[in-house]
Amino acid sequence: MYTICLVEDEKDLNDLIMSYLKRENYEVVNFYNGEDAIDYIGHPVHLWILDIMLGDTISGYDIIKKIRELDPEVPVIFTSARDQDLDKIIGLELGSDDYVTKPYSPKELVLRVNRIIKRVYSKGTNIIQYGTYSIDIDKRLVLEDDKEIVLTSLEFDLLLMFIKNINKSFSREEIIKHIWGEDYFGSDRVVDDLVRRIRKKMPSIKIKTIYGFGYRLT
Repeated sequence: MYTICLVEDEKDLNDLIMSYLKRENYEVVNFYNGEDAIDYIGHPVHLWILDIMLGDTISGYDIIKKIRELDPEVPVIFTSARDQDLDKIIGLELGSDDYVTKPYSPKELVLRVNRIIKRVYSKGTNIIQYGTYSIDIDKRLVLEDDKEIVLTSLEFDLLLMFIKNINKSFSREEIIKHIWGEDYFGSDRVVDDLVRRIRKKMPSIKIKTIYGFGYRLT
């Protein structure tokens, strides 16, 4: 059973989302404030749902920073009443996997949770070699000279998309649909940001920019 950690200071919404997640057979640990959530970091969690603007002095951004100190790969979904590209960019920079704007339907959030859980924890069977990099699909690991290169789940998913389609060009729109899903609404700058992060972590990777269109791995 997968464990979801829900951090939402609106009690009614928190309780409603928890009930929907439990119907999907998730184990849910819920918190109404950031301080209690930070104290819980370190326990086994498969996915976090974080409200950005919490009632206390601790924000969702503070929580994800603490999470990433211990676990760079666990998926995180941000929720917020603000619908701004800057918030989404900041969230992605900090390693979030999705961003949901309030008001949202509990069913929509659960569908996003299901999609991410399936994507992150599905088992693969191959190890793909690209240059000096060894990509273990089963363990979702990237190694170079036996040293792990730590990627977030989104970074790994984009890398895998390129690796399986070497020399194929992808538009930013195609990448968004494949990585974030059909229901993503926001700036395509998130694609550029994700590519930049992969290039920084994997300097030898040859992701070519196709100006005005998208990217291609060669």
